[in-house]
Amino acid sequence: MAEEKQPDPPPIYELHPPEWVPRAHASADLGYVGFFAPRPDDAEEVLTETNVKNGLILDHAVPAESYSAQDTIKGNLLDKENALSELEDLLNQVFVRKAESIPQIPSTSFRMPSRVTLNDTKREAWFADLANPDVPLYKLGKNVPHGAKGHDLLDLLHTKNVAIPRAVWFLRVFGGNETAGLRNKPGYNPTQYSVEWANVVTSYLKKQLTDIALPTAHRLGLNIKQTFKNFLADTEARERWISRFTYSLKLLHTFYAEGLVDNRTFLAWLVQQMGTCNLAQLGFVAHLADEYLDGMLISRALTHHFVEACLARIVEIHSTSAKDHLANLEDMLKDLLSRCFLAQSDAFVSPRAWMTYGELLEDIFSQSPATDLSDSVGDRNARALHRTFLDRLADVQHRNEAMLFRHLPPRVVGSLTSALADIRLLNSLSGTTDMDIVVFFDDTLGSQSSFARKLDILLTWSVTSMQYGDHRPYAAGGLLRTWRHKVGERAIRHEAASPDEYIQDQLFDWLDSSQDAAEPENLPAVSLMFGQLVKDGLFSYQAYIQRLIARGEDGLSFAQAEHSRHRDFLRWIPLHSSDASLTRQRKVALYGVRARETPEDVNEREIRKEIRALLPEVFEEEQLTTTFWSSCSTLLNAPRYEQVRTVNGWLLPILRKHIKQRAQDAAESSHILRVYTLTVILMAHGKCYSSILELTLFTLEHTETTKLLTVIIETLCQHMEVWACMNRMRDVTAALYGAHQFWRAQGVHSRALMHMLLQVDQERFLETEQRQQVLADVSIYTHALQPTSQRPETVPVVLPEILLLATDLNPEAASNLAKNLWYKFMTASDWAWKVWDNTIASLRQIPAMVADIEGRRACALRYAHFLRHIDQHLPRGFDKHVLEWFLGAGKNEVAALCSETWDVVMVVLLHLCVCGALTTTTILHGLIYPVWQAAATATSSDQAKNLEVLLAAANSLFERLLLRHECATGLPPQDVFEAHGLQTRWRDVFREAHFTSLVDNIPTLVLVEHNAVLVDNLRQGCMSLRQAICQFSVFRLGVYRDLDAVQYAFEKLLEYRGIPETMYEPLITALRLMLRDPSQGAVSEEDGFVAVSSLLTPWKLAATAIEIRLTLKQLGEGLTRDSTRNAAQLSLNRLTTFVFQQCKTPEEADFVAEMMTEVSQEVAGKFVNAGLQRVVDLCNAPCNFSDGRSAEEFVANTGEVLRLLSKIVERFRNAALPPLMPHIQDKFVYAFCTRLNQVKDVLTEEKPIALAEDRTHHASHCAIFLARLLQFDLGFPGAWTAQVKSLTESLCKIFIELIMLHGHGSGLDVVAFPLLLDTLYCLLDEMPVDPKATTFDPFRNYPEFELSQLPVGMPPEHRSRMRALLPYVALNQTVADLAYATRDASGALHPVQPVQNRPWEWTEHLGDISPGDPAAPAADKDKDGPNEHATVRNSASLALELFAARMTGETLVPAYDDARVDAAVRTFQEGTAGESVFIRDWRETRVALPDELAGAGRGRMEHEDDPPAATSSQRASPALSVRSGRGSAHPSGPSSTASIKQSPAQGHAVQHQLSRLSVSTSATSEIIDVDSFDVGGVSGKRKATSADIDDEIEIIEGPSKATKKPRAKASSKTKTKKR
Repeated sequence: MAEEKQPDPPPIYELHPPEWVPRAHASADLGYVGFFAPRPDDAEEVLTETNVKNGLILDHAVPAESYSAQDTIKGNLLDKENALSELEDLLNQVFVRKAESIPQIPSTSFRMPSRVTLNDTKREAWFADLANPDVPLYKLGKNVPHGAKGHDLLDLLHTKNVAIPRAVWFLRVFGGNETAGLRNKPGYNPTQYSVEWANVVTSYLKKQLTDIALPTAHRLGLNIKQTFKNFLADTEARERWISRFTYSLKLLHTFYAEGLVDNRTFLAWLVQQMGTCNLAQLGFVAHLADEYLDGMLISRALTHHFVEACLARIVEIHSTSAKDHLANLEDMLKDLLSRCFLAQSDAFVSPRAWMTYGELLEDIFSQSPATDLSDSVGDRNARALHRTFLDRLADVQHRNEAMLFRHLPPRVVGSLTSALADIRLLNSLSGTTDMDIVVFFDDTLGSQSSFARKLDILLTWSVTSMQYGDHRPYAAGGLLRTWRHKVGERAIRHEAASPDEYIQDQLFDWLDSSQDAAEPENLPAVSLMFGQLVKDGLFSYQAYIQRLIARGEDGLSFAQAEHSRHRDFLRWIPLHSSDASLTRQRKVALYGVRARETPEDVNEREIRKEIRALLPEVFEEEQLTTTFWSSCSTLLNAPRYEQVRTVNGWLLPILRKHIKQRAQDAAESSHILRVYTLTVILMAHGKCYSSILELTLFTLEHTETTKLLTVIIETLCQHMEVWACMNRMRDVTAALYGAHQFWRAQGVHSRALMHMLLQVDQERFLETEQRQQVLADVSIYTHALQPTSQRPETVPVVLPEILLLATDLNPEAASNLAKNLWYKFMTASDWAWKVWDNTIASLRQIPAMVADIEGRRACALRYAHFLRHIDQHLPRGFDKHVLEWFLGAGKNEVAALCSETWDVVMVVLLHLCVCGALTTTTILHGLIYPVWQAAATATSSDQAKNLEVLLAAANSLFERLLLRHECATGLPPQDVFEAHGLQTRWRDVFREAHFTSLVDNIPTLVLVEHNAVLVDNLRQGCMSLRQAICQFSVFRLGVYRDLDAVQYAFEKLLEYRGIPETMYEPLITALRLMLRDPSQGAVSEEDGFVAVSSLLTPWKLAATAIEIRLTLKQLGEGLTRDSTRNAAQLSLNRLTTFVFQQCKTPEEADFVAEMMTEVSQEVAGKFVNAGLQRVVDLCNAPCNFSDGRSAEEFVANTGEVLRLLSKIVERFRNAALPPLMPHIQDKFVYAFCTRLNQVKDVLTEEKPIALAEDRTHHASHCAIFLARLLQFDLGFPGAWTAQVKSLTESLCKIFIELIMLHGHGSGLDVVAFPLLLDTLYCLLDEMPVDPKATTFDPFRNYPEFELSQLPVGMPPEHRSRMRALLPYVALNQTVADLAYATRDASGALHPVQPVQNRPWEWTEHLGDISPGDPAAPAADKDKDGPNEHATVRNSASLALELFAARMTGETLVPAYDDARVDAAVRTFQEGTAGESVFIRDWRETRVALPDELAGAGRGRMEHEDDPPAATSSQRASPALSVRSGRGSAHPSGPSSTASIKQSPAQGHAVQHQLSRLSVSTSATSEIIDVDSFDVGGVSGKRKATSADIDDEIEIIEGPSKATKKPRAKASSKTKTKKR
């Protein structure tokens, strides 16, 4: 057999290192790092018996087990001083040599694609390729065609339907070529083309919006055919328009994000469109604004104009008929406003906008959110947001209304204000006032200054001649006594000091220092008041003398040449006690020790002599009085000390004894009546009211006759105010009640007594049972005189028996006739009225029956007595029936009376008033006032002739009732006793119930005076009556008690259009006469305003206010008429000069402003312009703002003018403010700028540290005030003159500097900064738009400086508000926070300037071929695996040199699935740049456990199909990549890869990878992570479960590759077997 062929021996196995092991040397064959292949000649390969038996044992080349170099190293480190330095130098040399061996970054190779001119075919083909997404851009990127521009180019891109990223690339290249020739020119602005392109894009959008139009209303009078084409109604046209507009918006989005359109230009255009578009376009513009609102909110200028535009649009929607269809659009606008309000609330700070849209804003932002009652997170957030809106709305409202000078904070009530309130309270005291409840002083002594001020007002009011009323001294004593009682009780309860000593000191200080007390004409009033205080125990006369003596008062004695005011006080103040020691002390102080007879003794003897002559019945002398006033001149002119001493110490005891003795004898009643009446009149003229009350109450107790009772009641009624202020009304009530009980017991019912008792009581003093008894008596009296009957008697119209009384001379005829008529007709309700009517008819017959005047008057007195008896038979008197007759049927009867008849009727009327049957007010209301009113309205001579007799009679009657006090003139009153009764009646005219009617008829008298149809004597008579009544002290008391009635009376007539213009001035003159005494101020027009300056005191200020108010109304009316305009302007000029020159104190300014609150707009304009002129004068005056006093004086003086002006125009804030005069406004602004510059210079000048804070404070205060002054000025029409507009820019710069000064550092002021900032807002917003401007510039006059120029130390909130002022929009994200920098010698970085965005130069680099193409040159691929360095190409548009890029010399290490392999490969690399020391230490010090390695193998087998993960030189920390609870060091490959990659949603969110740089600038784009780009791997979502013990990660989603490796099945089988 043939020999079988032997098989070939197997090849010798050669051991090769793994592919990932690097070579030890690049060129020499030195093997591999860490890999040592076995060789045949190695010792371990030789099989010897020893080696086989004992194993391979090699000798130690180095005694490694026993030798350690630590001691040597440690010794060297310790022995050598510079060992560490040498080691540092060694490592530094290593790094230096390494850096030298690294190649440099190559120069940039970027080239912008150039433009070429192509024919139409090629150009169409090129754009077709651009629109084709399958054609890569690198094939088109060598050059671009030159052709269409602007709108045509955009239309071309839309027509070709070019994808947005590709279109943006083309337009960027197109723009880059457009700007290529300008880059090397000086002043080149890289963003200028963005502005131009923004104009192109905005005009392109505007062109499309213009297609949407609304039909216009047909204009009447124009015969023009109008056709309206609804562009969007056509389906094809609508689709085409929507397609183009949508494409434009997509382009705009990228343009805006990458800065290809200038954001500021675009946003300004968008704001303008919001204000100018129609409602059809508004929906598109609103959605556009919604998308780009964030960019607007950066700038306050854009936001403010946008807010105004939105508000105007909402108002337009509310006014249109289609508002129901625009609800969604309105909601969108409100939402835009809400976002603006939260982000930029300063944009809503604008006085003009707030006036227009304030209510709308409050309605929008104050609406509560619709939330559930549940306390969910969403509801809580909604409520918190609503609270934020409300808080900001309140802040904005407060700031706007402050600049509009609305709701000015009330000034703290000062002394003048409080004094006016106190004076008003004091003047309101009357006969019905309960002094126990009047609160004038505080109930404590806590505020001694307040008490002293109020006490001074009270005492001065009691004695000054500028106030009126005899009750004042008693009111002062009563109020002070009440306060002493309350405080004294409190002091007893709290064991505190009594207030008596304090009151004594205060009263002494007032006597010692008050100017009013020292006036000689006030001395009688001072002595009267202090006499009352001494009597009430409020002032100690003895302590007063002792204090004067103790301090050695000079001029106290009459023997001394010097004169002291206290000499007069001691001489005049009365003593109500007869203390001999005190009288002796007073005498010694005044006249010395040796004085025997004093002037008091001489005066007292003379007074007694005069009283004896006046009252012979008392002193049993035969003398009779012939004259009353001249016989008692000593008593009336004597000091108060002698008056009180004589009356109280001598006269009153004698009168008591005389009345008590004579009261029992009825025959002596006339003597008592005469004595009492004369004594009371004498005491009243001497103002001894305390003595009058004592005598009256004593006489009332001993009264036996009704005549005396009537006189007593008249006396009490006449001085009711004095008794009330004495707080003696309880005593008066008790005395009257006692008298009523006495007369009731006698069976006499006195109607006057019961009426007086109820009037005085006022349900305060009588007990309930007592009051009910009095009321029951009144009812009984009424039923007795007028019983009720079911069939009352009918009174005939004519009563002939009344006419027969004229010829009946029987003294009892009048009484008998009255009784008979009462008895016959008592049940009839109108019998008294018919009796009066028949009486007047009878009186008309007397002149014909009796020829002589005396006989007529005697007959008239007979009828008067008859009517008096009729009055006594009526339960409520005769007065009411007479008034009804005068106002009814009596008008014609009175008009028909002749002069002779009037003489008779006047006797009757006067006598009835004397006896009390008629009141003076009835005659005034029923007769005199109607006659005056008829005379005032008479327009013809016939009317005037008919009124001559009646008017003369009315004037004569008025004079005798109120003005004349003579007796025995032939008419009542016949004597002083009747005059006393008449005086009681006329006092009622000046009291509250009837004084208003008298005041209402004073202007009527003025009209009568100037009625040309009346005869001169009647007109002069009316003027005399008016002037005479105005001189009465009691009349002036009524005027100052009710000043409102005076003002209303004249206002009512001045506002009546029926009076002629010529009457305004006489009416104002009459008002001045009512309000002033001739001795206190002029009443003529020529010096009337000058005289007002003397009346600006607490005592006359309220009256002056009325005068000025009515004067201003008169002048306002005068300005509206051509005939009176010049005179009114002259008067206004004088008045305005007075106001702004004389009002020096804040309170005077406040009150003058209060006077002018109701002036007309034209008058207010006069005051405003005059006030600004005054401000100009103050600003031009020299002022050193470094001096605090000078600065405070300027602010105080000018501030009062400002407050006065703001008060004047306050009522016009909601309407139209008066315009400013151009020349005054120009002067004001110039002076304002000068003053503001001075303040700025003081704040900016260098000053010593010690003075810095003080000067800064005063200057800042001035700056705040000037800002408020400018806010006030800019709100007026006519404020923006040509000169003001020219100074606006400089004003804005000054305010910016002031704001910066108060916004940081030592000048930081939390008050000044926001106020100055708001003023700047007002200045910027209020400036009118230039009508000649062709473009809309919302940034006009806004500050322009770099953001970096803001102070570093400025607080963040201030810095953000200043940032909003700058006319810059948000920086592009590409260059945000990016700056050019250099390194100094130490290597520190120093920023030079910020990087400017160059969107048209920074385009994408496409290269020659597409990245990742298999045909890429070898230079771009790894040459020999991981050991070779990658090639860096500097081919982008942004050169790497700009970022100081350098080569690191390290290799990009790929990621391996096997953690052990990955760790081994990384140990061969020097990864100082790719990974930190911490990461490397973390990785190398961790050991993978066997189960982790097995899990890693399973993961690798399960995911064999997945390609390798992308490599990265910067990997995350291993700690961050571990997602399991057990924290494996190196998870499997896919898991590890997935742990540091983005999710598929994030990975595919970038829509245009060629424009990564540009897209990143958008507010919504993502930050580019170059490590996340997937070159060949796939990322998927992972899902980790805590139940997996081995922390296995399962891929549940991810794309699969088209080709799979065969190992995928093996992996799958392995996985199946394992399960």
